[in-house]
Amino acid sequence: MWNTACNQAETEVVRVAEAEIRYTEPENYVNRELSWLEFNYRVLGEARDKSTPLFERLKFLSITASNLDEFFMVRVASLKDMVHAGYNKPDIAGMTAQQQLDAIGMKTHALVEDQYKTYSRVLLPLLLENGLRVAAGHEELSEEEGAYVDRYFEEMVYPVLTPMAVDSSRPFPLIRNKSLNIAALVKKKKGDEELEFAMVQVPSGLPRVVVLPDSRPTAIIYLEEIIERNIDKLFLNYDIISCHPFRVMRNADLSIDEDEAEDLLKEIEKKLKKRQWGEVIRLDIEANADKRLLRILKKELSVGNESIYEIDGPLDLTVLMKVYGLPGFEGFKAPPYTPQPVPALMNEDDIFTNIRRGDILLTHPFETFQPVVDFIKRAARDPEVLAIKQTLYRVSGNSPIIAALAEAADNGKQVSVLVELKARFDEENNILWAKMLEKAGCHVIYGLLGLKTHSKITLIVRREEDGIRRYVHLGTGNYNDSTAKLYTDCGLFTCDPQIGEDATAVFNMLSGYSEPLGWNKLSVAPLWLRGRFKRLILREIRNAQEGKPARIVAKMNSLCDKEMIANLYEASCAGVQIELIVRGICCLKAGIPGLSEHITVRSIVGNFLEHSRIFLFENGGDKKLFMGSADWMPRNLDRRVEILFPVEDEGLKERLLHILDVQLADNVKAQYLRPDGSYGKRDRRGRAPVNSQEVFCEEAVRAAKAEESMTDPMKARVFVPLEQESLLDS
Repeated sequence: MWNTACNQAETEVVRVAEAEIRYTEPENYVNRELSWLEFNYRVLGEARDKSTPLFERLKFLSITASNLDEFFMVRVASLKDMVHAGYNKPDIAGMTAQQQLDAIGMKTHALVEDQYKTYSRVLLPLLLENGLRVAAGHEELSEEEGAYVDRYFEEMVYPVLTPMAVDSSRPFPLIRNKSLNIAALVKKKKGDEELEFAMVQVPSGLPRVVVLPDSRPTAIIYLEEIIERNIDKLFLNYDIISCHPFRVMRNADLSIDEDEAEDLLKEIEKKLKKRQWGEVIRLDIEANADKRLLRILKKELSVGNESIYEIDGPLDLTVLMKVYGLPGFEGFKAPPYTPQPVPALMNEDDIFTNIRRGDILLTHPFETFQPVVDFIKRAARDPEVLAIKQTLYRVSGNSPIIAALAEAADNGKQVSVLVELKARFDEENNILWAKMLEKAGCHVIYGLLGLKTHSKITLIVRREEDGIRRYVHLGTGNYNDSTAKLYTDCGLFTCDPQIGEDATAVFNMLSGYSEPLGWNKLSVAPLWLRGRFKRLILREIRNAQEGKPARIVAKMNSLCDKEMIANLYEASCAGVQIELIVRGICCLKAGIPGLSEHITVRSIVGNFLEHSRIFLFENGGDKKLFMGSADWMPRNLDRRVEILFPVEDEGLKERLLHILDVQLADNVKAQYLRPDGSYGKRDRRGRAPVNSQEVFCEEAVRAAKAEESMTDPMKARVFVPLEQESLLDS
């Protein structure tokens, strides 16, 4: 009997080991970069969707171009660095860096071609039909329009330009990252037949979209076309043989040796200057460009054919955001939405009184971000507030939160702010804010060695009648009042003593070296969060095996952590129902028999950028709900300071469950991951359309109106007679 039990135990160990190996096999994963490109295709799908308002389609096409720029500057650049370094370790899908670059090259060339087909064949004709003519080239201008752009060039453009020639005394100029330029082959009018290279940068300080006056319909032309039309005026002693716009993309991935950097702020400032001159990783040039000119660019910029994109249309489609902003076309845009007041705060009491009544859930942009700003402003001016502590990752250009923190320091509060200097593409802004806060008297922490602080937390310490009370705001999104109108995020106000105690421990850990012995309610990466998620998943596995209700719903931006995906595969095989709402990268394969048949994945791409992280674990019927700042990515779980926090108030839990239910029911903007790795929308014939973002907008408006009618006696239209006693008292 003893031998039988030992054999059974050994068999179980072998079975578990074999299962773990199967879950981690490369064929069960999708490459991260290719999955991201699938996401950008979903954004492009919105630009091609006939049900999307015309100018919103322009905006989505512009977003695909902006996304692709960053993808090249960071992800493609990083892979090229790996190849240069001889790094051959495969990724979770079994692909080496070179294999990834080859696959990316094929997919991005196809994507760029699809972008321009959408622009030229679909959107331009629709714009013309609806009153906007986009001049594809200066050659198609009328005589009057030509005369106008020539005057415009002479008066507004010519004084700004710096034409540059290349010869033995003038080397090839440095081309700034993402700058738009016009290259030309020129020949001296009274010289020999030798061709010379010349160029001029299209000035970024001038509007790229130029409206042609008195045109019917409204007509626009791009600035580079005006310069190209008049380029002979820049090189008076030369004949222009050919000229074409081009644009370069450079490696913008900062590599900083933090161990060797004595002053992190100065080191980042130094690296930022080099970002403009990194290795060229992509060259965009007008289609059918002069081959002689292209050869010069290839040689001088050291780019291969695989990195050259021949563009049939205007280079850099982010210009379409400028077209989107043209006045007079509001009827072709989505109706503007005004974030609504938070019902729990629609009263005369101050924010601290309201938080003491109970936890408050904020849902942005459906509800306004203003209470978060007011939270800091009120604390800055409240004589009973002793200290304010906050983490800042990305803030707006003219941040009211920064101003409030500076005011608090001026008012004698203890203000500690962690400003993450390594927030990609916000480094320069954050350096400026950090210096300003220091001058105001704040204690500024420049992030942590080797880690990015991505958590969103504010702690306010206040002296009250019954002692010190800690008020905390925790969020899934940045303290940025601008993006809070565009990104969907959630936040929580609480004065729960245990969360307050944890918040103090977080800031002590960030500002010093004190590592807490344990946590009451918060889970913090990089040391504790991965383990917390794993334990929550394992509990669902046990419940499924015991026949209890077992379900996971997880909403996040990206899912590419191998260990987390393997845990989900194991849970699916145990019978746990798993519903994932993943906007962007998803390296998991869904719906594969024997691996993930109990897993569904949907991605929602709408007018607002889905950004909140919400996690539901069924827990045998006693549902546990969490929100946090972390996606399920190695960088979030292992290389960043992140916070996961519970939502325990029953009313707020119901609201979060409703948010998840509506998103799971979305059949307008949701696309589903198929077993072959592609995405598609479900057939909704016979079903009422559900656009989750529109539902949340409508619900926020109704909730605010309902609260207003309850608190405003004039709108309630209920006449309450004065009691006789109150008349006598007066």
